[in-house]
Amino acid sequence: MGESINKRAPTAPGGRDAGQYLTFSLAEEQYGVDILRVQEIRGWESVTRIPNQPDYVKGVLNLRGAIVPVFDLRQRFAMPVQAYSPDTVVIVLRVAGEGGVRNIGVVVDAVSDVLNAVTADIRSTPDFGVGVPTEYITGLVTAETKMIMLLDVDRLLGGDESGERERDQAA
Repeated sequence: MGESINKRAPTAPGGRDAGQYLTFSLAEEQYGVDILRVQEIRGWESVTRIPNQPDYVKGVLNLRGAIVPVFDLRQRFAMPVQAYSPDTVVIVLRVAGEGGVRNIGVVVDAVSDVLNAVTADIRSTPDFGVGVPTEYITGLVTAETKMIMLLDVDRLLGGDESGERERDQAA
């Protein structure tokens, strides 16, 4: 039987559902992932490149004996490529997909903070119309003056990679 991931949100004072999100930056934009999915945060280090992979697949790293694929989220989101800096990190996430739960590393520009958000503060992703994909964004929340996009890591990273590769090549 496959391993499950606990998606239950903790309860905030007053009984409102709350969640914690690890926030990070990509090209001056802020994103967040459910903190319960974060296995660890590592500084950028070289990875072993795997041939014939999309550009956003940087390679694999050995995480205490487990081989973990590493994706560059800038490239995954078709953002301009930027040289890695001392702030560049790899966030290792637990992702549920067709093959069960696995660890996947994502390269981001920098980790920002941990955000506490109550469900009432999370807004739905607006409908941008046909041709603007938003299926990886579960909602938007404002923290101070910044808008943070909350990502669904299962939809973003847990799908069938061979199907994504075929779609990328057809485009």
